[in-house]
Amino acid sequence: MTSRDLLALPQPTADRTIAYGPAPQQVAELRLPRMPGPRPVVIVIHGGCWEAEWGLDHVRALAAALTTAGYATWSLEYRRIGNAGGGWPGTLEDVGRGADHLREVAGAHPLDIGRVVALGHSAGGQLALWLAARRRLPEASPLHAGRPLPLRGVVALAAITDLRAGASAGTCGDAIPRLLGGEPAERDARAREASPIELLPLGVPQRLVCGARDATVPLEQARSYESAARRAGDAVSVEVVEDAGHFELVDPASPAWPAVRGAVAALLETC
Repeated sequence: MTSRDLLALPQPTADRTIAYGPAPQQVAELRLPRMPGPRPVVIVIHGGCWEAEWGLDHVRALAAALTTAGYATWSLEYRRIGNAGGGWPGTLEDVGRGADHLREVAGAHPLDIGRVVALGHSAGGQLALWLAARRRLPEASPLHAGRPLPLRGVVALAAITDLRAGASAGTCGDAIPRLLGGEPAERDARAREASPIELLPLGVPQRLVCGARDATVPLEQARSYESAARRAGDAVSVEVVEDAGHFELVDPASPAWPAVRGAVAALLETC
């Protein structure tokens, strides 16, 4: 599956689009299941190498499928490289601010914010893991938040888990140095505050789902992260979908969908 195939998927409309900040990219799409009672929430974070050209259009089908499965979804748009204020620190600030805005949204909608997981794809997987880790950031960090929204866990799809290794391998071209404002060795503190593998332990369960045929993010990223997370004491697993590449992981009609749905259910229904 290619990026063009992904963009050709249906674009189901959201129940509401809600701003969490003044910039045009600081919005999120809310989808609510058609069933009574407060529903658990999946924060959906799209990938696209943190670049402005990639947006919510390539995860709408996935978010709608998760909502059909019984979960409210909160799909975050955020400032990216190429947008005013995107990159460091705005991209990460937006994801944190958007997640925390769920507290306000829950006042008007039937959301169970005691049962929230973050799900991200590719660069969005880095952001989803970072969301769970940001409580570990020092107060001096520009990314520090006083009261981050607690998560039940993280589902990371083809995630970029190690920014230093990704930059060395040329994952996403030069996007990682552009995100950090320089090579990781030159921006060491920023890499330490943004790279999930350097923020372990996260303290919540993590389920990584990867495609065996992924030519964009090497499977070694997940395997190395899994080993490091377990050494740090985290509960983490990696599931490899044999017939999937990079983009199938966000297509609910692909062979990867049962693994993705199962990972979400395992965190929200059993933890």
